[in-house]
Amino acid sequence: MSKTKNNYIGITEPANTMFAKLMSISDVMMWRYFELLSFRSIADIAALKAATEGGRNPRDAKVALAQEIVTRFHSAQAADGALADFVNRSKGGIPDDVPEVTLSGAPLGVPQLCKQANLSASTSEAMRLIDQGGVRIDGAVVSDKALKLDAGIYVLQVGKRKFARITLTA
Repeated sequence: MSKTKNNYIGITEPANTMFAKLMSISDVMMWRYFELLSFRSIADIAALKAATEGGRNPRDAKVALAQEIVTRFHSAQAADGALADFVNRSKGGIPDDVPEVTLSGAPLGVPQLCKQANLSASTSEAMRLIDQGGVRIDGAVVSDKALKLDAGIYVLQVGKRKFARITLTA
């Protein structure tokens, strides 16, 4: 399936993206989504809302909504995979579908690596992100803007959602 750049949820969205977008809606808006998109009865939705107002975590209801919608447009297996991916990412894990990038010129500075891997718009932006603790290599936060990487394979993360598996050659 192709990816769409729109901010709405559509059937062309990959299951993981669709799931994550549904999880990002507000708790208040979630109930409107249930009414408009869910096949649950109004009574079931009201009972779920009452349970949430009574102390149940609204995340549980949102997960149920996201799984229902992803299942409808993709499959139950895709919904389960999207949930697992969402939980993995929320715990700081690396997603399974990381793009592979091969670059030459080792040793290469991390800001240049971010720019060449299209994970930042410029080396200046990459340096700002390093200052803010937003760049990781193999899960470790990069704090040195002058760090140069030798030839090898690295997982580069910029921000929360941008990843690339970099093969750096001399």
